Amino acid sequence: MALSLYVDTDRWRAHQQSVVQEFPGIVPVCKGNGYGFGHERLADEATKFGADILAVGTTYEAARTKDMFGGDLLVLTPFRKDEEPVPLPDRAIRSVSSVEGVGLMRGARVVIEVMSTMKRHGITEQDLPRLHAAIDEVRLEGFAIHLPLDRTDGTDAVEEVIGWMDRLRAARLPLETMFVSHLQPHEFAILQQQFPQTRFRARIGTRLWLGDHDATEYRGAILDVTRVTKGDRFGYRQGKIAGDGWLVVVAGGTSHGVGLESPKALHGMTSRAKGVARAGLATVNRNLSPFVWAGKQRWFAEPPHMQVSILFVPADAPEPHVGEELTAILRHTTTMVDRTVDR
Repeated sequence: MALSLYVDTDRWRAHQQSVVQEFPGIVPVCKGNGYGFGHERLADEATKFGADILAVGTTYEAARTKDMFGGDLLVLTPFRKDEEPVPLPDRAIRSVSSVEGVGLMRGARVVIEVMSTMKRHGITEQDLPRLHAAIDEVRLEGFAIHLPLDRTDGTDAVEEVIGWMDRLRAARLPLETMFVSHLQPHEFAILQQQFPQTRFRARIGTRLWLGDHDATEYRGAILDVTRVTKGDRFGYRQGKIAGDGWLVVVAGGTSHGVGLESPKALHGMTSRAKGVARAGLATVNRNLSPFVWAGKQRWFAEPPHMQVSILFVPADAPEPHVGEELTAILRHTTTMVDRTVDR
């Protein structure tokens, strides 16, 4: 009995191919938990559709992935001079976000990140005059720009990239390759048309692996069902049941990422009101689970355990049975499943 990820494999791969066609020279991203699929699976998928380079998050991920993927490995986290050294093959490419960092990477293959409106990390326009001497000591694979997802101020992603292309060109820096992220297909095409001498390569993870929401589904198997009546005590804390129904033990707990939710950016009064309502319910131990039974998300009876969750299903719903599965609304990037099932 397991928390499972079901994959409509043909549909999932068809979506991958559509993204590959939209972004020639795509750099698939495989980081974190492998977007819910795992590094080995995504490395294999990238090999199948002919990727020559795979982007990973850290040097530790590169070390684990090097035997799963035979092409180049682009490490997205920038080099830091005091980082723990991790042995990597020559096909590993390091991101660098400072002139000092470039100077410390003598002989290495590097991609230089420029500072975007993300304001996360990257070299600035003021750094460009000092880059000439530094890049002579490394094997420069290109420049990169990591763009924001939302542009609430009305700015344009293409114009931001063009601005940096003009700055790099004015500084007489090589522009053979520019790695980009968070562009729409038409924006990517505009840049390639405007700068035909530069090869643009889109680093894509979420859109590639998770862009077709209907190609995947999480399900948790029911392990036990216990009939309860209002006022019965149960669980670790011996709380009282609020009404008649069933306690349902389902596969999927904190070790899988169930009940662990990353903060969300709230936009508009409706989403903010819902956030306030959820917070208010949580103060009286009412937390909605990600598990769905008979078309409704069901409440946690108590906080999820390490490998299972206990839900309360009221008596007006159909009776659950051991061995049946509940669909689960889970975030791919925070979920670890027991198994993946291809259909």
